[in-house]
Amino acid sequence: MSANRLKTRERLSQVRYEIRGELSRRARELESQGRVLIKLNIGNPGAFGFRAPEHLQRAITGQIAQTDPYTHQQGLPAAREAIAAFHAARGTPDASPDRVFIGNGVSELIDLSLRALLNHGDEVLLPSPDYPLWSAATILNDGRPVYYRCRADDGFLPDPDEIEALVTPRTRAIVLINPNNPTGAVYPRALLERIVDIARRHGLLLLADEIYDGIVYGDEPGAVPFHPLAPLAGDVPCLSFGGLSKVHRACGWRVGWAVLSGDATASQDFHNAMDLLGALRLCANVPGQYAIEQALHGDDTIGVLCRPGGRLHATRQALVESCAASEHLRLVSPRGALYGFPGVVGQAADGFDDHAFALEMLEREDVLIVPGSGFNAPDRLHFRVTLLPEADVLRDVFQRIDRVLSRRAQAPAVRMAAVA
Repeated sequence: MSANRLKTRERLSQVRYEIRGELSRRARELESQGRVLIKLNIGNPGAFGFRAPEHLQRAITGQIAQTDPYTHQQGLPAAREAIAAFHAARGTPDASPDRVFIGNGVSELIDLSLRALLNHGDEVLLPSPDYPLWSAATILNDGRPVYYRCRADDGFLPDPDEIEALVTPRTRAIVLINPNNPTGAVYPRALLERIVDIARRHGLLLLADEIYDGIVYGDEPGAVPFHPLAPLAGDVPCLSFGGLSKVHRACGWRVGWAVLSGDATASQDFHNAMDLLGALRLCANVPGQYAIEQALHGDDTIGVLCRPGGRLHATRQALVESCAASEHLRLVSPRGALYGFPGVVGQAADGFDDHAFALEMLEREDVLIVPGSGFNAPDRLHFRVTLLPEADVLRDVFQRIDRVLSRRAQAPAVRMAAVA
């Protein structure tokens, strides 16, 4: 007699995470067959030869004997003090250690914050395209994602009027990802101020995903500096997310934080809910917390990588030049973060399907990319690559991409000739 098949949660059928999904599983199968792949699907610095800065490593090893016990559910006091001081220095109102929550990466804190906030059917305004964890966490915490468009024609910046038009009595929060993953957009101050005003007038929580706050390419005309949201939000409740994984190249340490700012009375129940949920998981990874003070108040090690002559800057330039040289691609140049989000244009776009294209790149060209629809984009004409490989590697990748797109662009003419 066969065993009954275990049922899973129905809401999981609505959740997608293409970054580590079907294509990634197929990539592992190909690698097991001896294929050598260029994997551009994940912003994982350590996989591309980056290391966490030595002064952060020393901060952990010097305290390793102190890391055996659980710590407070919100994090080590000294680490929370360092985070609060960093936020106070950049203008976050009322930044204090007791309003800091340290988690096992920002991913865990996104889930905890939405679990603390949402009742069944509550709505969260999310960018489209978005980082898909935000959509997944909203759905799995019984909420409903409602998307505001960030179109390529607008530089992947949202329209505040459209955001406000989406607000309903069930709306609880507005999510901003700045600098943006997957598009690389960096939001101007005036745009952020308008979104803050929407949150103020409708009583919404601002959720500011700022994990890439130190990764900005600001050396060209029209470049936009990064503006943290909390100082602009003032007394509007705002939860700002940061961590060690990207700016400090320490993904595997799983250290993230969230800082609650704004009117403390208005957000007290939410604060208590976050504290309760943090207590239920006991505490975050302790060793990595000892690196936080040095990360935020020690030497800057990311700026040199983002400026001319730096590795990230060089790879970004390779992306810009490769897309400009292709008749099949259109790129909104990334202003920040670790990704490019090219769109397919012209004849190659005729009948284009981003997932089928990504699969072809994997099977025929040994390159793993992420289809744009995996980021809840409104069309199937984009794909995401990371800027972490060396510049020459990315140039080679885009030669392969252009080869595949050229075949696609020629296919209609071949079919027409065969019919004739």
